[in-house]
Parts: sequence; C-alpha cells; structure tokens
Amino acid sequence: MNNELDEKNHYIPWFIIALMDFVTVIGFDDIIYNFRNQGLVALFTWVLMTFFYVIPYNLIVAHMGSTFSDEGGGITSWMRRTNGDTVGYFAGWFYWITELPYVVDVANSVIISAGWILNGDGNIQSHMGNAWFGILSAFVFVVFIWLEHLFKNKSLEVMSTIGGIAMFGMTVMFVIMTFVGLKQGRPIATHPFNLQAFMPKHFWSFRFLSTFGLFVFAMNGSEMAAPYTGNMKHPSRDFPKSLKMIAIMTMFLTLFGTFSLGVYFNAHHLPNDLKMNGNYYAFQLIGHQFGLGNTLLYTFTVTQLLYDLAQLAILLDGSTRIFLADVNKRFLPKQLTKKNSDGLPINGYWLTTAICGVIMALGGLLPKINDIFNWLLDLNGIVSPFATCFLFWAFMMLRRHSDRFKTPEYTYIKSDKLAFLVGLWMFSVTFILAVMGFFPTDSDPKTFATMLTLNFAVPAGMIILGFMMPWLTKRQQDRGTAFGVRGWQIITILLAIGAVGAVSYGIDVRLFAGLATLPKLGLVIVADLVAVGLVLLITRNGRKGVSAA
Repeated sequence: MNNELDEKNHYIPWFIIALMDFVTVIGFDDIIYNFRNQGLVALFTWVLMTFFYVIPYNLIVAHMGSTFSDEGGGITSWMRRTNGDTVGYFAGWFYWITELPYVVDVANSVIISAGWILNGDGNIQSHMGNAWFGILSAFVFVVFIWLEHLFKNKSLEVMSTIGGIAMFGMTVMFVIMTFVGLKQGRPIATHPFNLQAFMPKHFWSFRFLSTFGLFVFAMNGSEMAAPYTGNMKHPSRDFPKSLKMIAIMTMFLTLFGTFSLGVYFNAHHLPNDLKMNGNYYAFQLIGHQFGLGNTLLYTFTVTQLLYDLAQLAILLDGSTRIFLADVNKRFLPKQLTKKNSDGLPINGYWLTTAICGVIMALGGLLPKINDIFNWLLDLNGIVSPFATCFLFWAFMMLRRHSDRFKTPEYTYIKSDKLAFLVGLWMFSVTFILAVMGFFPTDSDPKTFATMLTLNFAVPAGMIILGFMMPWLTKRQQDRGTAFGVRGWQIITILLAIGAVGAVSYGIDVRLFAGLATLPKLGLVIVADLVAVGLVLLITRNGRKGVSAA
C-alpha cells in the first residue's frame, strides 16, 4: 500500500485524516447523552474534561503515533511494542470487544432513525416490542456482513465520508441557528440561564461523578486514526497536527453544542427518552422556531441514518480487521483467522455478530426499548474507559523505557519522569471513572437491579472470553479439536441453565400464564442458539479444512 502511494505520490492530507477521525470521536449524540445526565452543568464538565483530559489525551496519542509511525495497528501495536506479545493480545482483544456494545448501539440507532422516517415520531415502543427491536437490529448486522462482501468497502468508504461531513455540518448549523435565534430575541427554555446554573452544586457526589465515564466514552477514540499514518506523507510530523485539530473541534462542538441544548430544552425537566430521541427533538424544535416545520427534522434524520449506516460498516469491518490482522496468531483459534476469497475475515465478522446478538438479547430483559438504549450507553461508559486505560499504560511504559525506542519528531513533555506521571494521572482517572460507571445513572427503581447486574455480567463475559481464546487455541494445537463429545454435553447443559436463569430473572411468576413472557423467552432462546453457534465456530477441528491467514 505504501509503495503504491510512493509511486503515485498520493497521500492523505493531515486535515483530512483529522476529519475522518473526528466523526469517530464526537458527535451530536454524545452531547445529548451527557446533557441528559447533567443538564447545563455538562458545560462545566466539558470545560473541565477538555483541559484535564481531552488535550493531554490527544497529545499522548500524537506522541505515540509519532513514535510508532510505521505501525499499522494503533493501540494494539503500541501495547505489543511496549509490553510484549501476550499483553498486546489482551489489549487488542479488549479494545476490540469493548467496541461491540457501541456497535449494538449504532445498530439500534439505525432502527430508531428508520422509525422517525417512517412514522414521523420517536415513539418506537408503540410500533414494535423489544423482541422485534432486537430481531431487526440483528438483521441489520447480517445485511452489513453481506454488503461488506458485495462492495468490498469501496462504496461504504465513500458513504462514510459523506455521512461524517453531513453530520458535522448539521451540528454546526444547529449551533449557528441557536445564536441567530438568541440575537433575534427568541425565548430560552432553561431558567435561570446564568453562570451559576452551569456550576455543579454537589461536585463530589457519587451520582455526579459516576456520569463522567460517559464523557470519556464520548471523547475517546482519536487513536483510531493511527492505522492511517502509513497514508500520510510525513506521519511523525503531520499526525500530531491531526490530533490537535481534533482537540480544537471537540472543544468547539461540545461547549457550544451543550449551550445550544440549554436554549431549546428545559434542563430541569428533560424528556425521559432524551438520549434516544433528543437529537431528533432538537432539530424539530429549531425547525419550528424558524418556521421551517419538520424540514430540518427529516433532513437531520436522513443524515443520521446515513451516518449510522456508514459508522456501522466501518466499525464492523475496521475493528475486526485491525484486531485479527495485528494479534499474534498463536493466541487465536484458526477459524478466526480464516479469510474468504475476497480477503475478508468472514468468521471474525460472524464472531462480532454473535457477540452483539448476545448483548442485544440481554438488553431484551429490560422492560422498554428506551431502557435498552440507556443501558447500552451506560455499558459503553464502563467498557470504553477500561479499554482506554491500555493507551495510557502503553504511554507510561514508553516513557519509562524511552531509551529503547526511536526519538519521535513530536514529543509530548520532554521530561520522561513528568510524562510518566501525567500518564499515570490519566490512567488512574480513567480507571476510577470506569469503575464508578458500573452503577446506573439514568434508570428507575424497577430497572436499577437488572441494569446493575448486566453492567457486571457483560464485562465479566468479555474478560472470560478473552482468556478462553488462547486456551482454546492451545487445545486445538495439542488435540486437533478443542472439545470432545463430553465437553459439548457440558457446554450444552451450562447454556441451558443460563437460558432458564435469564428467562426467570426479574419476571413476575404471574406472567408465566400469559403471553407477556414470550418475547423475552424468544430473545433468550435466540441468544442461546447464537452462543452454541459461537462455541461451534471456534471449537471445530483446527487442523482440517481451514485456510489461515
């Protein structure tokens, strides 16, 4: 790839890399989510996080990218270079698998966007139940795996560029129209709307601090641009420019975006479904205020749908390719490294889909679609910060052993000791916020226990599966197959027990006589079948009929 670029003298400019990466870092949705949790105080938190987190975060990524400008695996490569192959595998695994709740969230958003286009409102619960919501989301995954094969990503990359630029443009337009409206004397929904209203009243309260994990989730991801360093003319010099541009754009969008939301929504009485439908409500409100009816609403909805579809395609393909291409093959069952005739890691796609299917089925245990949406966001606010800890750990190890690596063109903090302390600060803050995120922040008493249980169960499953992969691989190498007949019998029994337990959890016994249980039962049965298929996929005979990459 790099040789072709050299011959044609065609490189991607650093500001284009910044724009491509920006759409994976922050979006209008991210501003909505945190506004729902904190109201106007979110503006104070954005300022705080910008100076004490976003700026050092991006500069750390810039330093790492400049140091390892020849590496194509991003954080996975950085961890492997600084900590060895084994730690590199676990970093790659957890960084990949913690993206999957976000993939599920994006798939759900596709259904919600389509609902707005078809029905003209966000009351999706009245049009379908939880079971159909999960089934349609799973259908979206299957369709995109087929599209990856059909288009080989060429058309999808064009769509992602158009969708990303359109989304950024719509968000900037919302901010500009807000200030135009204020200049014209239009009313403000939140009162009081003064400096004191933006300041937290109980900064050290557990509930307030537990919402910070979602801010980390909203702002991280700039390291996703690292695999593109090979497409830059002067990566060690230009990559840091891209990261600085991303930091400036993030600061602009979050600060002015939150301010604008406070103008159109009463921060003291926010809709319960704001996280799921708030972006649509915002453009509906501003369109009506300027006499445009629902024109802006439908324009934004189409943009959101295109953006979600493109993002889903990139997430399904990009994260799977980076993980499978950059992890030492001795840690993975041979089936997961298999590629089809088009060079696509097809079993990796199905593994992604299977895990996402299980996550969606678990979400189906919650009573309403809005609860599922909110839980997935809370889950992202847990697993995403945990994955980001790997970045700061790699930076700490790099600065601790700086004599082992080349001197980068861009250096964030010349003193290795001071840089190590900054890395330690970022690692500690991120880890603490991730731990605090386990406790649901946007749930009612009826769903709190279920959400809390799922918040612990899903990350635990991710960790167990991550440790299972090398173990399964070793069994394949030693025995030719991971499990025999008895092993399959034990697995089937455990899955059956898990299905019965999941169905029974949180369901009133009186409901078993009626049909209310069937959607939930169906979801868990589907999850059970998916889990059986997943185990079959990664435990078949590892010596026959598999062409490993």
